[in-house]
Amino acid sequence: MAEETVELLILPVRDVVVFPGVVLPIAVNRPRSTAAAQEAVRTRSRIGFLLQRNTSVEDPGPDDLYRVGTVASVVRFVTAADGVHHLICQGEQRFEVREFLSSDPVLKARVTLLSDSEEVSREVEARALYLRDRAIEALQLLPQTPVELVSTIQAVKAPGQLADLVISVTDADSTDKQAILETLDLGARLDRVIGALSKRIEVLKLSREIGEKTREALNERQKQAVLREQLRQIRRELGEEESEGASLEVKELTEAIERAGMPDEAKEQALRELHRLERMPEGGGEHSMVRTYLDWLVALPWSKLDPESLDIESARRVLDADHFGLEKVKRRILEFLAVRKLNPQGRSPILCFVGPPGVGKTSLGQSIARALGLKFVRVSLGGVHDEAEIRGHRRTYLGALPGNIIQALRRAGTRNPVLMLDEVDKLSASIQGDPYSALLEVLDPEQNSTFRDNYIGLPFDLSQVLFICTANVLDGIPAPLRDRMELIELTGYTEEEKLEIARRYLAPRQLAANGLASSEVRLSDEVLRRIIADYTRESGVRSLERQIGAVLRSIAVGVASGHEGSAEIAPDDVLRILGAPRYHGEIAMRTSVPGVATGLAWTPVGGDILFIESSRVPGSGRLILTGQLGDVMKESAQAAVTLVKGQAERLGVDPSGFDKIDLHIHVPAGAIPKDGPSAGVAIFTSLASLLSGRTVRSDVAMTGEISLRGLVLPVGGIKEKTVAAARAGIRTVILPARNRRDYDDIPESTRQRLQFVWAERIDDVLSAALEGAGARRAAA
Repeated sequence: MAEETVELLILPVRDVVVFPGVVLPIAVNRPRSTAAAQEAVRTRSRIGFLLQRNTSVEDPGPDDLYRVGTVASVVRFVTAADGVHHLICQGEQRFEVREFLSSDPVLKARVTLLSDSEEVSREVEARALYLRDRAIEALQLLPQTPVELVSTIQAVKAPGQLADLVISVTDADSTDKQAILETLDLGARLDRVIGALSKRIEVLKLSREIGEKTREALNERQKQAVLREQLRQIRRELGEEESEGASLEVKELTEAIERAGMPDEAKEQALRELHRLERMPEGGGEHSMVRTYLDWLVALPWSKLDPESLDIESARRVLDADHFGLEKVKRRILEFLAVRKLNPQGRSPILCFVGPPGVGKTSLGQSIARALGLKFVRVSLGGVHDEAEIRGHRRTYLGALPGNIIQALRRAGTRNPVLMLDEVDKLSASIQGDPYSALLEVLDPEQNSTFRDNYIGLPFDLSQVLFICTANVLDGIPAPLRDRMELIELTGYTEEEKLEIARRYLAPRQLAANGLASSEVRLSDEVLRRIIADYTRESGVRSLERQIGAVLRSIAVGVASGHEGSAEIAPDDVLRILGAPRYHGEIAMRTSVPGVATGLAWTPVGGDILFIESSRVPGSGRLILTGQLGDVMKESAQAAVTLVKGQAERLGVDPSGFDKIDLHIHVPAGAIPKDGPSAGVAIFTSLASLLSGRTVRSDVAMTGEISLRGLVLPVGGIKEKTVAAARAGIRTVILPARNRRDYDDIPESTRQRLQFVWAERIDDVLSAALEGAGARRAAA
């Protein structure tokens, strides 16, 4: 064995043993190791790798390292993105440290290079052949045999190189590899490698045997499942299955079907599906579908009816406690209870509450259920565009379910709940069908006793269900569906009604929501009136409740901060808490010049006022319309211009002057679409004011359609419009004379605050509306 003494840079490594003839990547991240690697690269010198005895030592010294290592050449030096340096090294020769020369900044040592003996005995050669065969055997036991490594092992001829290559690719412990590295005798080294490899081969064989046994067990279970199914079919053919009795699952379903109280047709269908279930394998795809179907059948309330409370006086107390006002609605509900008490077998009406948001439509349905002592379930129809949401999906579809009606009855657990179909006007047709058409059967008392859901596939009696629908507008609801419902309109609240609602319901509810006691906060009527007038402009009370909540939250901050005593909110505090008023009276300012008139409009959220502004500029007789007006409103404007031209002499206007001017009619709030014929009177009055130079009274608002003969024609939404007028501070409203029939629908408080002018012709409007016109009013 030839020996040579040289000086080497030493690089300590952890858990890695470099063998001669093996290319290996080494991660370098310690400062001294990095310096040694960089110096080796810079001077193109070889580097010596020594295994560290204790891997936890971060800065190893000479005593922490083994004495035998491998000298290697640096093939490549790479710095990764994370700052870790990587050396690609090729081991060349063993060495043994004679003495360490320095340790700062890098570790250096004087070493003796060790080489294998060139003479190979027959015993060594035999061991090398045996090792090669065992190594190839081990590689073939791996899940994926590395073909290139097999070729490399077969190509190596030197016994020492073979031993080093084989032990380097095994997962032996680093201390075992170090011991083999220190074994200089070839025979002993080969014996050590053969021993380590034999252990690895036994582990691989055992792992393969376990895998084969696992696969055999799986195959055996599959075989048993097939045999059990064949045995089941044989027993069925022999008629022996019934004698052994049904399974626990089948028994439970049978008992549930008996208890469900199904009609005969439904019971026969359920038993038929149960027999199908018995013949199906549990792992079959249709087994779960049939089981789910049976679960729905037994869960439906086929015969369960809750007792109703038909005490009229008790129901009246419940309705009065939950809602203020709404006398017409309450009267209709009490009429229904009276008829139900006298004729228990009569059909339930289909009620539809129509009104703007926030007026209590949904909560009214809950109150009806409480008054009757029945369960309340709500189905939201907003955005529904699939007929299957009402009728259900057919069972042939994966994941099929009953429709919302059947699902609601299952949740209620009874056949006579109060079922609210909320936002019925928000349905829409699509390629999946028309939900409105599906509701025709549901809401028809003549047909819904045999309602058939697509999923259930059996008639279900809905005649005992008290259906209540809610909608904001009726325009989008098809006429056949409207015909099946009894429409009850809920209009906007007046200021006095809002005050009473805030005092009775909203303030106590917000006190509880904000963790305050009634003794800690006092809200006066003046404060509530300030909030209603200056910070809300709505038909309902949702925004009002939010503003009350904002005021109480500011008080809650003081209470939570430890301020003792009760807090009384003054009207001036509202400005500090809620900021500047959002709404204020601007009618006098808007109508202080000729050409501006105040009209009344109906919106889905209640009534509102709008201003009609007219102007004239030099031109050629054109009519300019702005404010995002609809087609009907544009036609009303054209009719108003024609009528003004016809009345020019009576208005004191030169008829020949129209060809020299352009008339511009504008309705402010241009971002909001506007349409309808009811602004005709206001447009005519605005033009008449402009051309005659007389202003329109600031406390007058008007609505009505006009004809070219000067007649004032009736319009809708009178109650909402008059409530809005009173809310906006109007004192006089001009209405079509043919709308006198709607006078009784106007709230009493609104009647007392307004003076009514019933106009037959446009002359009546001008007399009441224009300043200095000798107003003639026909008061109600």
